[in-house]
Amino acid sequence: MSKYAFITGATAGFGKACAELFAKNGWNLIVTGRREERLIQLKNEIEKAESVNVIPLVFDVRHQTEVSNAISSLPNDVTSSIELLINNAGLAVGKGPIDEGELDDWERMIDTNVKGLLYVSKEVIPFLKANRKGHIINIGSIAGKQVYPGGNVYCASKHAVDALSQAMRIDLVSHKIKVTNIAPGAAETEFSVVRFKGDQTTADSVYEGYSPLLAIDIAETAYFVASRPSHVNINDIVIMPTAQAAPTILHKDS
Repeated sequence: MSKYAFITGATAGFGKACAELFAKNGWNLIVTGRREERLIQLKNEIEKAESVNVIPLVFDVRHQTEVSNAISSLPNDVTSSIELLINNAGLAVGKGPIDEGELDDWERMIDTNVKGLLYVSKEVIPFLKANRKGHIINIGSIAGKQVYPGGNVYCASKHAVDALSQAMRIDLVSHKIKVTNIAPGAAETEFSVVRFKGDQTTADSVYEGYSPLLAIDIAETAYFVASRPSHVNINDIVIMPTAQAAPTILHKDS
């Protein structure tokens, strides 16, 4: 199998789990992230375990020039084989009333979750259009469906991902390109550690008393939608742990 999946934010969490699962199912990979040592380690581990090719690209999705230069370095035989883009890179930073928000936090979320997705998509979509087929999976959030207290800018950024997923589907349908939005609920990854700026105790408390989603749950969902027949597109999936009914409604064991 010569087809490639292009996965952003592959150094941890959903992105890493997607890379491992898709490789296990025979996909070659282009994995991206800011942490070169983690990408190299991921490449080595996957190529040792699976008979696939893994290409690491080190860049920050927030910087358009870095994105463009990295992707333009790919050889033609690789770009012509890209069939899937998983826009996974994203983060939440801080939580609290909007008037107490920190500008740097806002900019990091908007630049990563919205502009970063746009920068990568703009570079990769021409390859899919040239191939007259392909699939884009955007990793959104239930924060893109419902706003919750203290979530303001993060929720806004994920609402943008939801809207962009719908817009991409409209703009690309004539090119036979599928688009899927996956909106996870509470999932135990590095998400809360980043949100609470390294406060491990607070991050751990988010997942106490119930079983949250795991990264593999989202990877399996992504693989499911990517493996549907050519005439089937899954537009949108909201996936939450059994204990969660809405962003702020969780049943926790006493």
